[in-house]
Amino acid sequence: MTEKKSIKEWAPDDQPREKMMSKGKTALSNAELLAILLRIGKEGMSAVDVARALLDSVNNDLIALSNLTIDDLTQHPGIGEAKAITIMAALELGKRRRGAEANLPTEVKDSKDSFERFLPYIDDTRQEHFLVLYLNQSNHALKVECISNGGTTNVIADPKIIFKKP
Repeated sequence: MTEKKSIKEWAPDDQPREKMMSKGKTALSNAELLAILLRIGKEGMSAVDVARALLDSVNNDLIALSNLTIDDLTQHPGIGEAKAITIMAALELGKRRRGAEANLPTEVKDSKDSFERFLPYIDDTRQEHFLVLYLNQSNHALKVECISNGGTTNVIADPKIIFKKP
């Protein structure tokens, strides 16, 4: 049986960090990007192998990956608490970046504008939330507020709390 080469033994164009330096971030696969975060693999598996196995476990679905807990992640060979926290932090940064880059107009004109304001709050949630978008009389957004959290299938919201706010 042949032993797998470590990433350091790969051709420079195949090594994730070097590939990013020479070809840019878009040239890397999700597994290669994740491998950069992982930094090292485990005995018999490179960081890319560990990343591929993790992505395979969620059918290469990054949203499903972002829904995993630290305990879920540490169940995978080669991923301890520190690596699990690194993965979760990177996914949360990506989520926050998406919300920050929206540059939403202050005026809410239609349901699409409302949806884009709610998206950062509901993106990776596993339970129901009752969110309210408060507007002024000119339809300018004041704020989004979570009024209530529920279970996986329902949520209860008290109208007194909704109308008492901003």
